[in-house]
Amino acid sequence: MSTLFLQSEIKNPYSLYQKMINENPVYWDESNKIWAIYSYEYCTQILNHKNAHIPSVPENDLNEYALKISRNLARLSNGIQHEIAREIATVLFSKMKSIGFETVLSELFQNNKTEINWVELICKKLPILTVLKSFDFNDQDSLFIASHIEQLIKIMQPNKKPDDIELINTITKEIYVIVENHIAVLSFYENLITVISTKYNISLEETKSIFISNLIGLFIQSYDAGRGLLSNALLQFFPKESDCDKTDKIQIQKLVVETLRFDPPIHNTRRIASEDISLDDITIRKNETILVVLASANRDGKQFENAMIFDLERKNNSEHLTFGTGGHMCLAKHFSIHLATEALYYLFNKFKNISILENEIEYEPLINTRLPKAIWISISN
Repeated sequence: MSTLFLQSEIKNPYSLYQKMINENPVYWDESNKIWAIYSYEYCTQILNHKNAHIPSVPENDLNEYALKISRNLARLSNGIQHEIAREIATVLFSKMKSIGFETVLSELFQNNKTEINWVELICKKLPILTVLKSFDFNDQDSLFIASHIEQLIKIMQPNKKPDDIELINTITKEIYVIVENHIAVLSFYENLITVISTKYNISLEETKSIFISNLIGLFIQSYDAGRGLLSNALLQFFPKESDCDKTDKIQIQKLVVETLRFDPPIHNTRRIASEDISLDDITIRKNETILVVLASANRDGKQFENAMIFDLERKNNSEHLTFGTGGHMCLAKHFSIHLATEALYYLFNKFKNISILENEIEYEPLINTRLPKAIWISISN
């Protein structure tokens, strides 16, 4: 059985996940030469294991700017490089100005029609625009970066086509230069790079490169996590509308958190065994690749009672693994939950009548993420 498939080609991957949890929670996929981990227990062990490293992104023919970004991102680093990059990325998140999601949402909805594509109008724009405005990027630079974010995130793909590489090289250079020119206006920039440079005994120039790369990394993380969660949370709302009070922000947040468990945008992530790893009586050998199926672990009945049922009030919904766990937990976790909660609250309270126009949702042809291509909805007062 092949463990790798395009989300666009399978209607319900969860039936497969349930079968594998019950029969083969740790499975060797001979055709793809990869270990697939399905149960919550074993996924957690791998995510927290010191010898399960983030695989490097193939560098192919990437230019110097794309290489700087890919080598410096916290989510792609291991060892001391990860520690440095994560510290910078954490400070960046803490320094985001609160601009109010309503400001950005009102701009996006200002020319709204009675029928909108939620994915194109909101999901692809709100996360990145919010981050850009939080760091005071001007309108021209914000528009350029937001317009090219879909090309930028291709830098994370393990297998890049020649056309992708050419596009990545063009976009990363321009975005890198924009960010490099902008960081001087950030009040905390000089102090941060001086502290990091001294603490880890690395040059100011190298520290600056890590800073720029991880600010760009925030763009990528916000887009990745934000787009999928905004899409899937809305999809989960429609059949559960009677169970969720649209005027209660706490209820909406519960909907978002349970969506992260029940129908997450990120279905799997990869690791490489830097040394042999033992999972009970199974040994994953050094240099073997591991597919950690997060979406499967999130529906493991041993961890979540009635795991196949969407339940806002389940006590441990927040224990989902969608954002990972341990040292490589996604830094966009709290930002994404807050973003989706505020966006749905705005939508539900701005429009009295909201209905979905899609009979069947189509998904992007991706392996690790389950992202709706479009969600057409009708809105009116």
